[in-house]
Order: sequence, then C-alpha cells, then structure tokens
Amino acid sequence: MDEEFTLKLLPFVNALRTYHRHDVHGLENIPTRGPVIVACNHSLATYDMLMLMAAVYSANGRIPRSLIDRAFYVMPGLGETMERLGCIAGSQETAAKLLNNGEIIYIAPGGMRESLRPSTERYQILWNRRRGFARLSLETGAPIVLAACPRADDIYKVYDNSVTKLIYKKLRLPFFLARGLGPTPIPRPVKLEHYISKPIYPPKPADDPASFKRQLYNYHKKLMDKMNAMIAEGIVPSQKSLF
Repeated sequence: MDEEFTLKLLPFVNALRTYHRHDVHGLENIPTRGPVIVACNHSLATYDMLMLMAAVYSANGRIPRSLIDRAFYVMPGLGETMERLGCIAGSQETAAKLLNNGEIIYIAPGGMRESLRPSTERYQILWNRRRGFARLSLETGAPIVLAACPRADDIYKVYDNSVTKLIYKKLRLPFFLARGLGPTPIPRPVKLEHYISKPIYPPKPADDPASFKRQLYNYHKKLMDKMNAMIAEGIVPSQKSLF
C-alpha cells in the first residue's frame, strides 16, 4: 500500500462527498482500533464506498483496506493501481492476516453481480450465497459493521439486458448499459447517506463441522436481515422515483 498516493486522492473523494452532500449516520459505531470488517452494499457507481472510507479516515485516521474483485486485473495497470490504494484481491487468507494485524477492511459481499443489478432491482442486496465475510468474522473473531447506502443505486439508471447477464456469466466481466444525469454518464447529484450499524460480534466458533455450518448460516442470516432493514429505513418513501 502506498499511503502517500492514497492521500493524494483524498481531495477528489472529498469533492465527490460535497457533490453528493454525503452524510454518515453512526460514524461513532466504527471502532477506532482493532480488527473490524465493514460490509457495504454494492452500487454500480462503487465510489460511494470510497466516500465512506474518506469519512472514516477523516474522523479517526484509520487507513482503509478493501477486498476487490479479480476482474480489476483484466485491464492492464488497474489492479496494480488499486493495490497502491490498499486494495487486495478477494482472499480469505490475506484478509485474515490483515484482521489479525488489527486492521479495518471494507467488503462488498454482493460483488460485481450486485453492482450490475438493473434499476428494477435497486435497493436489494445479493448476499444469499456470499457467506465468506461472515465466515471470516467467525474464524478471526473480528466484528462486522454494516454500512448501508441505499440511494447509491439512484446515481445511475441501469438497464436490464441479456448481454450484461451473458458476459457476466461467461467471463465475469462488468459490461452494462446505464445512464446518469440525462443521457450522459455524469453521476446524478443525489444526496447520499451511509447508515452504520453497531459492531456485530460473532459467536465463538463451534468445533465440529456440522455445528459450525449451522452457526455460519444463522450468523449470515442475521447480517442479511439487519442490512435489509437498514436499507429499507434509509429509503425516503415520499421521494419520487428518479427514473
């Protein structure tokens, strides 16, 4: 990780925060020290996670580390740039080492599949088969803090189409059809708010595989139920659709 390089991007991310009038509710719930997993919903824009990282860094100085999809390495140089920003390709072993070293890591469990959802499926998480972050918490004892930013799904209108689904299924690559402000790719200036849960601590892991499997299922379900509730609470019912 190149901390100097990362800090050079902070003014740009703060400019995005200003553009979106970004607020964080419950920032004090993120521990100022010790291992913690911050689990976020995944929008097409993606940079809403960077805005949260900047807010946390400004509040308590914690340097963010995040897990990224291996698709970032398809484009020459992009994966290496993300590494300079403190990102690592999704790996349970590497993530466990970071947590055992007392670091804070950011994860979007839904991954690319969640980010490519059409706008007809906005405000939903696709975590049903994504239990790796819950397993990581159980195995390391690190608490999970949920970070919901539901309105990030309103930055772009994402169109449902068979090509996106085919390319993702065959190649796991991010192809999409979307628009932002008017017919342009400029992100809509929607107000973004992150809602942060209190730390959710895992139970002590069971010794036998069968009990651990049940434990993981229940813990994962608890996390999903809480995240769905936070997203629902963060949507302003009276606001008209942007699409």
